[in-house]
Amino acid sequence: MQKSSRIQSVIQQWSKTFILTCCTFALLACSSAYYSAMERLGYEKRDILVTRVERSRDAQADAQDTFRNALERYQSVIDTPDSDLRAKYEEVLAAYDDSEDAAANVRRRIADVEDVADDLFDEWNDELDRYTNQELRASSERQLTQTRSQYERLIERMRQTEERMEPVLRAFEDQMLYLRHNLNAQSIGALEGEMARIRDDVDSLISNMEASIAESEAFIQSLRDAS
Repeated sequence: MQKSSRIQSVIQQWSKTFILTCCTFALLACSSAYYSAMERLGYEKRDILVTRVERSRDAQADAQDTFRNALERYQSVIDTPDSDLRAKYEEVLAAYDDSEDAAANVRRRIADVEDVADDLFDEWNDELDRYTNQELRASSERQLTQTRSQYERLIERMRQTEERMEPVLRAFEDQMLYLRHNLNAQSIGALEGEMARIRDDVDSLISNMEASIAESEAFIQSLRDAS
């Protein structure tokens, strides 16, 4: 009986490994096909990276507006506690949903940047061994090192943005959930004390996004100058 269980466990583990391997090869094949198709259209990985950094920059700019708007909606509930709380709750729920969507878009755009950046730098590094002219090789290697260093600063800013979105989203969610089950004037007082902290978190997030957007602009310009 124990032997049968061990065999089943081994088979299950092998099946998981096989499926994971197949998925990895499928993703690699899809990536290769995508890059090949883009190259035929005249777009190299460097061009794709520029486009994706631009999209990430734009997603963060949109998220700034969304989080600011959400904060204003939450504040309006506290500022007008005698108003229709059901209507105010609906506004808060919409603000929370908008914030979640904006955050998801930012995360997705950052992941897209990371994917193509990793592929670009791997390809660039591999191609260094193909040079016969050592001066050209050294120049390309210096450019790779410089570009990668600038990229690492950029992606660190982007990751900070991801991290700082989370406490804001969780605070928005807490307020939304509390209002859902406590639609009365007394409940507003309980929320008011948290708003200063939430505002500080939103201000910190927006400040980080502004730095990330500025870093994105500098990175995009450096790639264009090197083209």
